[in-house]
Amino acid sequence: MKTHAIALAAGVLFGFGLALSHMADPNKVLAFLDILGGWDPSLTLVIGGALAVFMPGFAWLRRRPRPWIGDTFHLPARGAIDRRLLGGAALFGLGWGLAGYCPGPALAALTFNPREAVIFLLAMIAGGLLSRLPGLPSRQRRRRMYHR
Repeated sequence: MKTHAIALAAGVLFGFGLALSHMADPNKVLAFLDILGGWDPSLTLVIGGALAVFMPGFAWLRRRPRPWIGDTFHLPARGAIDRRLLGGAALFGLGWGLAGYCPGPALAALTFNPREAVIFLLAMIAGGLLSRLPGLPSRQRRRRMYHR
């Protein structure tokens, strides 16, 4: 129960930050991504602020023997940049550039733009289900890639 409460609190805080910074507003995100048109650089400050908090926190976390809650950290075991990583990043960027949403902000947008966010989330769920088609890595193999 404690784990769920902490996860809920972290998710609410994250969603609040996304809404407050306008990262959940697809028009703002698309204006940020449009570097050849009407570029809006204001989200650069949001990203910079996030990195300023994340980088020292992650460095401190890596020195810990185990997480506060749970038995082990769940970090990628592989660090190689390969076709799968580049392809996944390209698909993510393509979807983000077309829709103006990525998963976290889409969930936050359910509170103020539910119709559009639901369409995006349904498409995301469909993509997740399609990833289970034969010929793609099995769930166990994907799980092994992210456990140390």
